[in-house]
Amino acid sequence: MLRRALQPSMCRCLSTRGLSARRGGSTLDWGGKVSEIKKKIRSALPGGSWDAPYDTSHLPPEHADVVIVGGGVIGLSVAYWLKRLEGRRGAIRVLVVERDHTYSQASSVLSVGGIRQQFSVPENIQLSLFSADFLRNINDYLAVVDDPPVDLQFNPSGYLLLASEKGAAVMESNVKVQRQEGAKVCLMSPEQLRNKFPWINTEGVALASYGMEDEGWFDPWSLLQGLRRKVQSMGVLFCQGEVTRFVSSSNRMEDASGEEVILKRIHEVHVKMDHSLEYQPVECAIVINTAGAWSGQIAELAGIGKGPPGTLQGTRLPVEPRKRYVYIWHCPQGPGLETPLVADTSGAYFRREGLGNNYLGSRSPTEEEEPDPGNLEVDHSFFQEKMWPHLARRVPAFETLEVRSAWAGYYDYNTFDQNGVVGPHPLVLNMYFATGFSGHGLQQAPAVGRAVAELVLKGSFQTINLSPFSFSRFYLGEKVQEASVS
Repeated sequence: MLRRALQPSMCRCLSTRGLSARRGGSTLDWGGKVSEIKKKIRSALPGGSWDAPYDTSHLPPEHADVVIVGGGVIGLSVAYWLKRLEGRRGAIRVLVVERDHTYSQASSVLSVGGIRQQFSVPENIQLSLFSADFLRNINDYLAVVDDPPVDLQFNPSGYLLLASEKGAAVMESNVKVQRQEGAKVCLMSPEQLRNKFPWINTEGVALASYGMEDEGWFDPWSLLQGLRRKVQSMGVLFCQGEVTRFVSSSNRMEDASGEEVILKRIHEVHVKMDHSLEYQPVECAIVINTAGAWSGQIAELAGIGKGPPGTLQGTRLPVEPRKRYVYIWHCPQGPGLETPLVADTSGAYFRREGLGNNYLGSRSPTEEEEPDPGNLEVDHSFFQEKMWPHLARRVPAFETLEVRSAWAGYYDYNTFDQNGVVGPHPLVLNMYFATGFSGHGLQQAPAVGRAVAELVLKGSFQTINLSPFSFSRFYLGEKVQEASVS
């Protein structure tokens, strides 16, 4: 029954548009041409090996049950859980399409790799609790026979969030929710803070919350590579290319209020090959949009948001790329090895990086300060003007820091409420989302992948109910808002 539900409803009748048997730039002499002709004749004789007239190994398959658009950590996690939870081995054919096989601009590998449970929304806490368990027992999940174990270089130093007098009540309320969900978090007064971390200046700090377990940071690249290696061993297919078109069918119907709506179902995904004009149509039953910062563009390709304003059909996926800087600095007299990731009342944060008195950190810009996301160039004046004064005020030793390097990466920024979008689209029935996490997608990826796989395979969430993160909230105006501490 599962297999039948995942089969596309259209016949296997695929076009080969864009494929070409021409070998551009060939300058074989006549003898070489005769040799090639003889080889082809021999390959056609009984018992002879057959050679394809042109190489198609770089092309995706003509059919997949599930096409995942975006091969970052979240896309790979979805692929992993689909294969882990399938009824029998090989029951589901999963294709991951990723346009950048180097991951040079991937949000996953350009992040600072933090994981915390200090949220105010219960679902976010639950997601991070499971992900922490997944990371702690990574080789129970991602081990591959005869391959070395995955080493995430996890540093369990915790998160330390600071609150001003204004934010203290919100912090107390948040910690109460976190404890109810099972997170190990304690509250600290300024005096307790000074006693435990004497390098902190507590001026302007009324309260702090400190994660005592399952919080810290890890190497994002190691997680990505571990997931990719594992899913390949499970039979997941990969293709380097870009999704450029969806072919779908439509049905018109009326909703309960008598308003006409158009229901769509995607039948084909067109994948354009890298550095080429050719593309391959891939028949599929399910499309999962894990394209991160570019998932809004993928949704538009499916017609999402292109209806009349104010209607469900006209509601777009509000996810866009936002550029964030990360700076690395050196400070010989800086905080020691026990230093947690510190989030200041100003919004600046930092953590240690390695053992050589190096630190990395950042600060989210205000709406007025948002940089141009058209490139990943770093604005070094942002550190000097917007970060350093706050860092030096909180940690006096940072007065003498020296910036060593910096990079920029993208958030898949949900402009509606800065929380994830998980689940199917209400009108494009077989497009699912796992995107828009606005900075905490990496740490929640293991749990999000499991949740999406449950929806696809079982029809509902089985472990963590992520219904509040559905697409419909954008149309209904129902925000899932994190209570921020400042």
